[in-house]
Formats: sequence, structure tokens, C-alpha cells
Amino acid sequence: MKLLRIMMAAAASLSCATAALPETSQIAHGGDTFIAGPVINETLETSGDTFAAARTVSASGQVTGDLHVAGFDITVSADAAEDLYAAGAVVAIRGQIAKDLTVTGFSVRTESSSVTSRNARLFGKTVTVDGPVNGALLVTARDVVLNAPIEGDVRLLAQSISFGPEAKVAGVLTYSIAERISVPERVAPADRVVFERVSAGHAWREWDDIRNEMPVLPTFASLLFGFVVSLLFFVILGAGMLSFMPKRLEKMRQSIAAAPGRSILLGVIGLSILFGMVPITGLTIVGLPFVPVVVLAIVVVWTLGYALGAYSVAMRVWTGFGGEAEPSNAARLVVFAAAILLIALLNFIPFVGWVANYTLVLLGLGAMTHAVFQYLIGNPGEAFDIDMQPIDD
Repeated sequence: MKLLRIMMAAAASLSCATAALPETSQIAHGGDTFIAGPVINETLETSGDTFAAARTVSASGQVTGDLHVAGFDITVSADAAEDLYAAGAVVAIRGQIAKDLTVTGFSVRTESSSVTSRNARLFGKTVTVDGPVNGALLVTARDVVLNAPIEGDVRLLAQSISFGPEAKVAGVLTYSIAERISVPERVAPADRVVFERVSAGHAWREWDDIRNEMPVLPTFASLLFGFVVSLLFFVILGAGMLSFMPKRLEKMRQSIAAAPGRSILLGVIGLSILFGMVPITGLTIVGLPFVPVVVLAIVVVWTLGYALGAYSVAMRVWTGFGGEAEPSNAARLVVFAAAILLIALLNFIPFVGWVANYTLVLLGLGAMTHAVFQYLIGNPGEAFDIDMQPIDD
């Protein structure tokens, strides 16, 4: 079911993104066809693989390769010469599938006109199988209705299972449910029916077995090791910044100390720009491969902002308690490590730890955004102080 949730989330995200497009767009790339828009009602005559994503998809025609469809309301009447993959809220399959069929949704139905030549895997809240399957059938759902001939083995996992007049299993029928049900002889004889009881207690025992083989919850030693590794990472990061860009680091620290409110506001702006790049990059379709790069950039900037914010606050506290205004790099590194340690302890306090961490990220990211704005507005060859006046290094 975890796979089902992931596929549904991906389909919903992609559908929401394509809904913002003004009209249906279609491009060909590498022999494949990509179609996206708010509503797709197309007769397909494509070579290679075909990808379609929209709020509402109605596809007919013929696809010579694999067919991939994502949306909320999906009707596929097209014939696929290879595999068919569909993910949505309401999914109806009516076309012929020359190889395998994989569908996930809240309501999934294969019509009687749909014949799957190989295996079919169906996942949903309610799954109705009216289309014949020449291979094996796997269904995971809350409610399952089987009303078609299946040439291979069948495995059903559900809360309720029912059989229509056209249901017939030529292979072994294995069904997993809380209580045994009566399987009609016309569907499968008793010697080819296997019942596997599924209950909350059984699921818990399975979970316990997995946990004994490979502990799911981290031990104290693993938590301590992870904390030590994180602390070493930030100490090494701080040492590198102090060694290679001490003056720029000091200017950004002074920017935070001089106007913390402005730094937080600029941090919100900078973070909004970064997160806004994700849907903007994805909406171009051709930019989809670069979305992971943008996400990686967000992670990197978030980490650097957190480290800069922690360092700036730590140095402000250090000077506030009478410490040297210009300590050595070794002393700065010790103060920074102590700050990381203290902030880690704050994480054990509900809500307070999250607020502290997020505030540090905004402070650091605000100083970085301020430095970038200065660079864009002024001469890139000059350094500027917080009043936008050139200063000597």
C-alpha cells in the first residue's frame, strides 16, 4: 500500500502542475511523445512510448510503445502495443494491452473490451475487473469485484471480495481476507483455491518479525553516532568557510547582527524563490529532469543557511558575555561547535526546537540573499557593507 500512496501522490502532484498550463501541449523527444494540459481528449497515433498527464484524460487510438497516463479522471480506450501504466483517482481501462497492465487509483475498472495479454496489477480502494487477463492477476484493494476470465494465477488482497457471472480462474486463486469466503466452483475448484487469513494481529506479527531481523527503530548507539557525524560535518564545514572566505563570512555575520529582522524577511524571500523554482521548472515539461537539481540546491542552501545562522547567533552571544570581538579561528570554531550542540539539545523540546532551527535557517539564508542582491545591484568586483557602501578588505 505504500507503493499505492506514492504513485497516487505523484499523480496528484503532476496533475496539479499540468492544470496550470493554459492549453494542451505535445512534444516529441527521443522518439517518445509527451502530452500535458488541463484536459486531454486525444486520438493517439504515436510511435515509441507515450506520456500523458492532465486533470482529465480521455485517450483513444493506438500506441506502438508503452503508454503512461496520470491524472484525476482517466479513461483509456487506446490500444497499447507494449505496457500500460495509469495512476489517478477514477481510472477506466477499455483498450487492448499487448503486454502488462499496471493501474493504481481510488476507483479502478477494466472494461470487458479491455484484454490484457500478459499480467495485470491493480491497486485501489475499489477495483472491478471486467476485462479478461491472459496472464496472472494481482489485486490489492478494500473492495474487489472479479468478473472476467483469468488464464493465469490470481492473488487478491482485500476487505471484501465478490465474483461476477463471468469470473473464471484457470490457475490458482489465492485470496487474503479476514474471514474465509465461499468461492463458486465455476470460478475455481476447491483444490485450486488457497485462503490466507489477514488480521491486525497477523500484520503485527509480521511487523515484529521484520523488526527482529532488521530493527526499524534506531538504537541509542546509532542515534549517538548520527549526532557525532552531524557535529563533525558542521565543524568541518565551519573550518572550511573560516579558512577560504573569512572576510565574506564576517560581512554576512555583521549583516545579521546589524539587522536581524531584515535578515529573516530576506530569508523568507530567498526561500520562497528557491521553492518556487520547483513547479516553474516542472511546468516546462522539458525541465522535469532538472527538478532534482533544484531540490538538491534547496538542501544545500538550507544547510549553509542553518550553519551561518548558528554561527552568527553564537558569535553574538560570545561577544555579549564579554568574549573577544575578533577571536582566533580556533576560538570561533569552538563557539560554533558549542552552538550546534546546544541547538541539537533544543530539538528535544517540542515546538521550541523546530522554531529555533527554522529561525536560524531564515537568518543565514537572509544574509546570503542580501549578499546576492548586493552583487547583482553593485559592481561584482566590489564588496559592500550593510549600507551598500564600498569597503576595503
